[in-house]
Amino acid sequence: MSAAPLVGYSSSGSEDEAEAEARARPGAGGRHRGQSPLPSQRLPVPDSVLHMFPGTEEGPEDDSAKHGGRVRTFPHERGNWATHVYVPYEAKEDFLELLDALLPHAQTYVPRLVRMEAFHLSLSQSVVLRHHWILPFVQALKDRLASFPRFCFTANRVKIYTNQEKTRTFIGLEVTSGHTQFLDLVSEVDRVMEEFDLTTFYQDPSFHISLAWCVGDARLQLDGQCLRELQAIVDEFEDSEILLRVLAGQVRCKSGNKFFSMPLK
Repeated sequence: MSAAPLVGYSSSGSEDEAEAEARARPGAGGRHRGQSPLPSQRLPVPDSVLHMFPGTEEGPEDDSAKHGGRVRTFPHERGNWATHVYVPYEAKEDFLELLDALLPHAQTYVPRLVRMEAFHLSLSQSVVLRHHWILPFVQALKDRLASFPRFCFTANRVKIYTNQEKTRTFIGLEVTSGHTQFLDLVSEVDRVMEEFDLTTFYQDPSFHISLAWCVGDARLQLDGQCLRELQAIVDEFEDSEILLRVLAGQVRCKSGNKFFSMPLK
């Protein structure tokens, strides 16, 4: 099972369009009536004129170096918002201590691994919503999930994942109890996706909390010996059974830079 892909934005600049507009503006470049035509030549355009036409129709430059080397899953288009539905996991001090034990060990096999900045369990793939559909989409989710009960789950099995394109690798903790409830949650989310003609979640999903990631396909280095050693660290960590048993109390939807929370009953 592959981890849900991450998303980003890309665009191209519009300096050429601005320069073309500037060259078309009337002014000092025009000739007086009766004057002989000037030789055809391209005159330099002052910066002060070029800056009058910023590329407001374009999104940010698609520079993977600014995003830790991540490759965009789909390009940014004006009015399109990358959207993702998930169960958040609020990391406590004990969990971060466990992660501090796991990550340095994994880095002895793959030094480029970095810790996740936030933790969650995906209920959807990353999809694209037009801006005017965001609020109706969120309301549909709220209606579907209004009567869904809270539940507890355990995520204590170390597993290695990649995204669909095999451009990123993740170390995750797979859910070992509560899987049925997550399937029921996904079923409700999928029905909303279908209403909006969006891609539903993976078949036979492996629900998990991603702990760390790196660019590229690092399964060969992380599977096998490394995986067994990481699992031993989890199993031997003090009170890991209690630590990794979690209450799923809400679902969140992230669309662009907006977050929406839906408490479970």
